[in-house]
Amino acid sequence: MDALSTRFSNDMAHVEALLSQNVTSGIALIPDLSHYLLDAGGKRIRPLLTLACASLVGYEGTLHYPLAAAVECIHTATLLHDDVVDQAEERRGKASARLVWGNSANVLVGDFLFSRAFQLMVETKTLKVLEILARASSRIAEGEVLQLLSLKNLTITEEHYFNIIERKTAELFAAACEVTGYLAQAPQDTCDHLRRLGLHLGLAFQLQDDLLDYTATSDALGKSIAKDFLEGKVTWPWLMLYQRVSPSEQTWMQSLMDNEDQRPIALPLIIAMMHQHHLFAQMHDLVIHHTQAAQDALNHLGGPQDVRNAFGDILQSLAHRRH
Repeated sequence: MDALSTRFSNDMAHVEALLSQNVTSGIALIPDLSHYLLDAGGKRIRPLLTLACASLVGYEGTLHYPLAAAVECIHTATLLHDDVVDQAEERRGKASARLVWGNSANVLVGDFLFSRAFQLMVETKTLKVLEILARASSRIAEGEVLQLLSLKNLTITEEHYFNIIERKTAELFAAACEVTGYLAQAPQDTCDHLRRLGLHLGLAFQLQDDLLDYTATSDALGKSIAKDFLEGKVTWPWLMLYQRVSPSEQTWMQSLMDNEDQRPIALPLIIAMMHQHHLFAQMHDLVIHHTQAAQDALNHLGGPQDVRNAFGDILQSLAHRRH
């Protein structure tokens, strides 16, 4: 994202100022907890996508700033809620906010950020923008519930897994891009291409994240290695491994889901089995498939060449992401 970050650094300064203004409250806990996460080194991928897509469609106003801030507020709120559900102890390389302030504070400040997001959306005075981001917020929540219901369940299908990650991750990427088309009153096919760009970029990003959960170092990832596996979350490599091993190995894998103390001990063997079944290479192919679909959507859009090149760089480098 370095090229986009550099290209839109001045625009992001406006967004950062709006974020800071919108977590201000006379109740000190709200800005303290919000800034703890907002200032922890997040890449701001989603608001950058909003700024960049506004440039692609030739938007010349200033309403993309509150829109980008709204997108980041939604994302931050979901992180706060996720950490409570997951009982996370770490976020972005430091103690999670729930460890510092407690679960109740995390949930309530997350709710506050959701409300701020909708206040920022209203500034655009564009009903379609409100519709898209409201839909995205509800689909993210549905994705979280689906994941919760799928915890430790090794019999879910690949389709079910993609349903989860599309709702949890890709939907907000798609919305962050799509809304700019309606803000700029672009033709419907342009809005559709923007959505496809964000959707496939989000799917590629989440697939790579699930891959890195098993293959990256903890220092590079900023969180514990195999965090999802250790929490009993069934992601693509774990799901595919279960479908390809013998019945006795399936029984053993299910026993790991039922006995969390055994998971750290079994992790090296699990990773070796995934290598044996070439799952990491196959998952890399899935990442490539979605980056190519995103590139196809980008090819149907206009906009400044440097912004298009920056998007191309993201899609090219995504497969080589290490954190």
